[in-house]
Amino acid sequence: MLLTKKFTAVEFADSSLKFRKPLWMVKVFNYEYWPWWFFYLPLLPYVLWMILRTGSVRFVSRVNPSMKLGGLAGESKKDILDGITSKYKPKTFLFSKNSSVEEITGTLGENSVSVPFIAKPNIGERGYRVEKIHNETELIHYLQDNENDFIIQEYVNFPLELGIFYVRQPGHLRGKVTSVTQKVFMTVHGDGYSTIRELMEKDDRSRFQIKRMSGKLVHKMEFIPYPGEEVVLEHIGNHCRGTRFVNANHLINDQLCEVFDNIATSIPGFYYGRFDLRVKSVEDLYQGESIRILELNGISSEPGHIYDPSYSLVNAYRDIIQHWKQALSIALKQ
Repeated sequence: MLLTKKFTAVEFADSSLKFRKPLWMVKVFNYEYWPWWFFYLPLLPYVLWMILRTGSVRFVSRVNPSMKLGGLAGESKKDILDGITSKYKPKTFLFSKNSSVEEITGTLGENSVSVPFIAKPNIGERGYRVEKIHNETELIHYLQDNENDFIIQEYVNFPLELGIFYVRQPGHLRGKVTSVTQKVFMTVHGDGYSTIRELMEKDDRSRFQIKRMSGKLVHKMEFIPYPGEEVVLEHIGNHCRGTRFVNANHLINDQLCEVFDNIATSIPGFYYGRFDLRVKSVEDLYQGESIRILELNGISSEPGHIYDPSYSLVNAYRDIIQHWKQALSIALKQ
């Protein structure tokens, strides 16, 4: 279910057939594909201003005192999730990098968590090493390549995945939702004669993922979906892995802000960041029901709507600076 009237996934794919740009051209003219350091380079003067204004680069720690460096880097996902009311989060377990398959499956079995489930580093960014595990063989492979402590989270099979940015000033009981992003997973739609690989070739976003998915899906890349069949290729909501971010700021209203006031004010030392979550429906979102927070990111998080393919670079920089002004205000009041 797409919460916007801009275009559907099929329309987006069909539009690419009119002119297939070389991938280098797609990267150059679509800033969501730029290296993060290059994207933020023009904003460096504002970062320096914030440091001068607060007197230290460590002002970030004052934005979210409960998070390491305010959530800039190196924070523990499990520690942050522990501060969230159990009603709003999936079952999550922390394991050391040396944990055995028997230890993991035993813990999951004791807590009624079955496959599939999500495995991810306890400390990590931008979807790195986040995997949906379907069986014990995949778990074994994950452990063989793993070098860090990690968490396992029960898989939340709710239809909507959203990124909701929330800001609240110290001493205030009410804050505001400043950004809502819908995450549309990388999907192909069958025509009855094209393979998954060929369908991916028809879409700019999917083309970037062909090499990675060829190693992940192996023989499934040559599968031919029947006409109209929808095949979801990626279940991890990160735009670096082919997920399309859609501006859903039209969902922001007083009711949504009240829901996240209730969630956020129960988290000690949290004022600024993005909730990545799944929810059954927009109606449930407004009622504060059937919400499962997968991660909570601090000062390093972005208002995800800026990566909507139809959003302009100028507006993206404007929105980032507006959010950083809020972070600066929070730091100065602590």
